[in-house]
Amino acid sequence: QETCPSVKNILLLDSEGKRVAVKYYTDDWPVLSAKLAFEKSVFVKTQKASSGAEAEIVMFDGQIVVYKFIQDLHFFVTGGDEDNELILASVLQGFADAIDIILRNNVDKRTALENLDLILLCLDEIVDGGIVLETEGSVIAEKVLAHGAEGATSIAEQTIVQALTTAREHFAKSLLM
Repeated sequence: QETCPSVKNILLLDSEGKRVAVKYYTDDWPVLSAKLAFEKSVFVKTQKASSGAEAEIVMFDGQIVVYKFIQDLHFFVTGGDEDNELILASVLQGFADAIDIILRNNVDKRTALENLDLILLCLDEIVDGGIVLETEGSVIAEKVLAHGAEGATSIAEQTIVQALTTAREHFAKSLLM
């Protein structure tokens, strides 16, 4: 396992620090109360930060936590102090990008809760048992939408107007960065 990139958890919290979707891959937090305490403390530690489009990195309780905020959602990826920050940041970016695609650029708590099944599938596509499987947001989203909820369309099945709208929004975002 030393050679495989790994993560300890992926957290998606709302603007009040409450769970939207979380997944733990280690026994560092063996009981629910320990997990909730970790989530609250990492939220409190990072809530004053103004994480924008770029991921921020913080050392916290002997863990490396990479995080970013989008609208009213807070994305966190945690690794051990020996883990590579760049890999953790690429997991975070892949997760955020996949959520952005799955939620059709409408990343907020309400939409996330309405599509919680797809977000949980997304977590399963990114990491399995703590081992990083995929970090490319578009690939993750394509896999999730391929076997996701009934009626969900893959990127390949979008109408031309939807595809152009998505492309225009991504282009506009890239100009602003």
